[in-house]
Amino acid sequence: MPDADVMKFLQTRRSHPARSLFAPWPGRDDLEPLLVAAARSPDHGKLEPWRFVVLQQGAMARLAALVRERGAALGHDQAAQDKAASLYENSGLAVVVVSSPVASAKIPVIEQTYSAGAVSLALLNAALAAGWGANWISGWASHDRGFVEAGFGLSGHEHVAGIIHIGTATAVPPERPRPDMARITSWLRD
Repeated sequence: MPDADVMKFLQTRRSHPARSLFAPWPGRDDLEPLLVAAARSPDHGKLEPWRFVVLQQGAMARLAALVRERGAALGHDQAAQDKAASLYENSGLAVVVVSSPVASAKIPVIEQTYSAGAVSLALLNAALAAGWGANWISGWASHDRGFVEAGFGLSGHEHVAGIIHIGTATAVPPERPRPDMARITSWLRD
């Protein structure tokens, strides 16, 4: 049976800018149902090729300092360092969705990576549906091996699929242009 409310939510959902998210942040009891919803994403072969790293407020200052350290080591200018560090300095809670592929003769790594992306979107939508403000942001630091291994504890075969910042929204998210469906959709009949 169609659920008009769910369809309306999916067709009108908007992410909140991370800089507009403040306390109160979701607690563990608030966050766990969102993680359960996200983990119901498509997962061919039932491999669970992803995991979560919950970044709580106490970890954010350490991560911001590590971003600045890695940014300087990589030669990023001060503006790039400041922008990346601000994602942690100004946030009280984020969930890192880690793509953690599993050896499989049947399920290619690319499909496992897609599953981690689906988990990221499902977590974002679950947070928004639960009434939180949320934003999916990554940035250069999330692709730097030194940062993700020291900051998030990733293994060599793992990558960041997404970082979902969740908090209390203090502003209505801005509208943005949406895709022209006729331009991006092909209908094949034969």
